[in-house]
Amino acid sequence: MTNQEILTYIKQHPSGKVKLAVADIDGVLRGKYISAEKFLSIADSSMGFCDVVFGWDMNDAAYDNAAYTGWHTGYPDAGMKLDTDTFRKIPWENDLPFFLGSFIDPQGGPLSICPRQLLRKVTAQAEAMGYHPVFAQEFEWFNFAETPDSLQAKGYCNPVPLTPGMFGYSVLRTTLKNDYISHLFEWLKNFDVPLEGLHTETGPGVYEAAIAHTDILTAADRATLFKTAVKEIAYKHGVMATFMAKWHENLPGCGGHVHQSLWNEQENVFYDAQDPQHMSELMKQYIAGQLYCLPHILPLYAPTINSYKRLVEGAWAPTTLTWSVDNRTVALRALTGGKKSTRLETRVIGADTNPYLALAACLASGLYGIRHQLKLEQPATTGNGYRDYSYGTLPRNLDEATRRMKDSAIAQEILGADFIAHFALTREWEWKQYAKAVTDWELKRYFEII
Repeated sequence: MTNQEILTYIKQHPSGKVKLAVADIDGVLRGKYISAEKFLSIADSSMGFCDVVFGWDMNDAAYDNAAYTGWHTGYPDAGMKLDTDTFRKIPWENDLPFFLGSFIDPQGGPLSICPRQLLRKVTAQAEAMGYHPVFAQEFEWFNFAETPDSLQAKGYCNPVPLTPGMFGYSVLRTTLKNDYISHLFEWLKNFDVPLEGLHTETGPGVYEAAIAHTDILTAADRATLFKTAVKEIAYKHGVMATFMAKWHENLPGCGGHVHQSLWNEQENVFYDAQDPQHMSELMKQYIAGQLYCLPHILPLYAPTINSYKRLVEGAWAPTTLTWSVDNRTVALRALTGGKKSTRLETRVIGADTNPYLALAACLASGLYGIRHQLKLEQPATTGNGYRDYSYGTLPRNLDEATRRMKDSAIAQEILGADFIAHFALTREWEWKQYAKAVTDWELKRYFEII
């Protein structure tokens, strides 16, 4: 739709309102409804949005270590500009008009700690090098026959899975709650988050969805909207969906794998028909860059305490600095089946990630390899990548990963010193909250015996 058609639609929508949202540092959508009149008054400019969204965590607890905003600044409004290219109609809200926005600084430029602006900055670097990034993210997530009230009442213990047992790629299981499955496919498509595929994964009540590939910013918008949309559609069916990286120690975790390629006009520059593995030299440099940078930026791929419970051996998530061709036990899986489909899948990334940050980190580290013409000297892993320790392992927890990122000149070079400083302190805060918590595990282990 043209801008004029969008404005006409908003004026004529019977609700008289518009829904808008922005992504915070954790990838959680924060938003509001505004009147159609308010929208029309700011459509070509910007509006104020409380900057507390960068001053608190996902549970609305105010950081005590933040520089950007806090009690010391009084939590003023920050500038936020809506992107008309993100216009959508929400099918489960009577086709209500919806927009995403990005934060701007007092001078009207991009705010350096805004996740969506960070991705735009890295994308501009790729385009300046002559490359058009094509990306897509896929997600695994668990579904439960619960409501927020019922789950809170039972202390988040023993949630009832939507379906029992381990039944990956099951045609049979998708007939249960088929109205939920159907609405996911249909409503997400109408919400401009089209799926290429949707199926059960191994685990009780777990699904996996692959979102259609597109340009990188749209891919990140789609991925971010997908997570919230799935939760909202689930509510409509008496279901709770979670994108936790690992909700149960005895079950597989949830990945948020990112597929990526670079294009030059109509040509996939990752593909080389003459190479034995059909990988261009540029693709090899891109992979080398990701391998080199990965230990420096892991919190962007694994941002929570829980993320590292997923990154364990033999659980369909990588633990070593490895790559290979079509091997699901390594960190970076190259897929080189054809001229159009040749791409890299970064498998470290969990479903709990902020898509803007994960995609920005993938692209920035790949571009680092291209700019520095890194050679892919590390051989492809054959067999079990969990046992290939030749080139190192991933940091074991959020504290270790954050310490490495915070002090890394590599992280600051590819993503910016201001962003890394802010993101690092938010991860330090997350670790601090975890460190002071007394868990059920501790009570069961120590209460009587010690």
